[in-house]
Amino acid sequence: MSVQELKPVKEGKVREIYDNGDSLIMVATDRISCFDVILKNIVTKKGTVLTQMSKFWFDLTKDIIPNHMISVDVNDMPEFFRQPKFDGNSMMCKKLEMLPVECIVRGYITGSGWASYQKDGTVCGIKLPEGLKEADKLPEPIYTPSTKAEIGDHDENISYEQSVEYLEKRFPGKGEEYASKLRDYTLAIYKKCADYALTRGIIIADTKFEFGLDENGEIVLGDEVLTPDSSRFWPVDGYEPGHAQPSFDKQFARDWLKANPDNNWELPADVVEKTISIYLQGYEMLTGKKLQ
Repeated sequence: MSVQELKPVKEGKVREIYDNGDSLIMVATDRISCFDVILKNIVTKKGTVLTQMSKFWFDLTKDIIPNHMISVDVNDMPEFFRQPKFDGNSMMCKKLEMLPVECIVRGYITGSGWASYQKDGTVCGIKLPEGLKEADKLPEPIYTPSTKAEIGDHDENISYEQSVEYLEKRFPGKGEEYASKLRDYTLAIYKKCADYALTRGIIIADTKFEFGLDENGEIVLGDEVLTPDSSRFWPVDGYEPGHAQPSFDKQFARDWLKANPDNNWELPADVVEKTISIYLQGYEMLTGKKLQ
């Protein structure tokens, strides 16, 4: 195969996946999506932040669960990837059979969880204490799984019990085992990383993980981990429940789009600049390093 011929086997809103025989290469592009739409802008360096941040967390959590990362060094990858556009934003990964559940964990009440709580005091069917304010820390993190939708569809929140049935249908005899392991791993990873992040001045309000099965049927952490695209990061400085918090993620871009309904899915240059500076600041605070 000549160097030019590699084409992604799968393209998501932000990522492209290439088949590398017994491994996959995941490339985080500089595309940005909000409200399930890919915007017209490119946010330079965003893909590198996502890949390097995932690498950081994979390294930090490998004592809890193995993960799919093999290398982020393009010199370990086929020649096609040794181009500047792939350097830093590409990760070679083990192939997994992905489990069809998004594993969402919420340590604070915000976003759709807050909207649901205001209605009936629950989040995804879980009863919470009375009197919580927006952005309050929950007494204990809660696990609220959802189904994994195809691109263009929306994920659907399900209860833990429904996740058992949902997995049982696809993996007969394994539903209960997989569902309980996904919940326990999700909570354990979140607790370790949230505690670490607090020491770096960042609150991880909520996040989602994805898991797959390796060739031995063992559960492995896959996809991306604790990036600004999959998590809500708030600065500890100035944290104050009772209202929405400023965040180190694409909330800034989302807020601008909401405030400017005739946006045609395009951000002005200053909003793009501000968005990437927020991503970079979050990366540097969490890892203690400047992005290479």
